[in-house]
Amino acid sequence: MELTATDTTLAYYAANAQAFADSTCDVEFSAMRGRFTSLLDPGARILDLGCGSGRDARAFLEEGFDVTATDGSPEMCAIAERTTGIPVRHQLFEDLDDAGAYDGVWACSSILHLPKDQLADVLRRVGRALSPRGIVYTSFKYGGFEGMRNGRYFTDFTEPTLREFLPAAGAGLSIEQLWTTSDVRPGRGEERWLNVILRKS
Repeated sequence: MELTATDTTLAYYAANAQAFADSTCDVEFSAMRGRFTSLLDPGARILDLGCGSGRDARAFLEEGFDVTATDGSPEMCAIAERTTGIPVRHQLFEDLDDAGAYDGVWACSSILHLPKDQLADVLRRVGRALSPRGIVYTSFKYGGFEGMRNGRYFTDFTEPTLREFLPAAGAGLSIEQLWTTSDVRPGRGEERWLNVILRKS
């Protein structure tokens, strides 16, 4: 049976979970988190969707937010539980089924692993999971590539392609902020990222 994009990506994280966590857990990301949390009320409910090492979920908890963390990789869930001290839900993006449960969804470098048809469905699920006027932060590698790269599936975007894609996804999410950054990991500053904050209409 042919492996799906999700199967292959999860196999990568199963084999490389600790190395991935080690390379990302201590990356300085407070400015990006602050851009997101500045739009939330104190104690707001945050879903860390695809939480990876648990770096950002831990920071949100320390700031007093009500945090739910999920990841599709059992290996990453175990690491994130040790990082955060809270239970981490093992859940694929496409199994998100909450309604109005969160004021903010943080999907940092996570849903970029979905093909566009699946990504549209997940964005609709994220929209349902948000409270009225809730916000989403997510990020994509910058460019026009879609497919397997270094053992994982990636869907890249530019500003024009993301602006074209979002209305077609029908998720009821509008762009509030859109900006590019360089990769913050050591030795990877030449890589560009497209960051977006969306708001539920």
